[in-house]
Amino acid sequence: MRAGRGMVSVTRMTSVPQSFEILLVAEFAEGRDAGPPPPANALRSAVVEFTGKLGASGYPRYAGNGMEADIDPETRTVEAVLIDGDELDYGLSVRVVEPQAG
Repeated sequence: MRAGRGMVSVTRMTSVPQSFEILLVAEFAEGRDAGPPPPANALRSAVVEFTGKLGASGYPRYAGNGMEADIDPETRTVEAVLIDGDELDYGLSVRVVEPQAG
């Protein structure tokens, strides 16, 4: 598999973060530049672990607690996501943050 611009190559997969926390949030037009909401304000959250594989998008695949996501480790952008095996409903989005300690 060739890695395109910005994608992680298979040889660099060992340097990707091992986990992230994904926050499922309601998408609002206001305040989008303020960064991710605190986890307490998310509709749902899950810590996802690196699966050791690349997803269909070419980015590392993370999974856990009913969430699967292809995440660009450099920009923390979610390139693909499934929640309990389904795509997101309209009006919902996800944010990626570092997992909370404890």
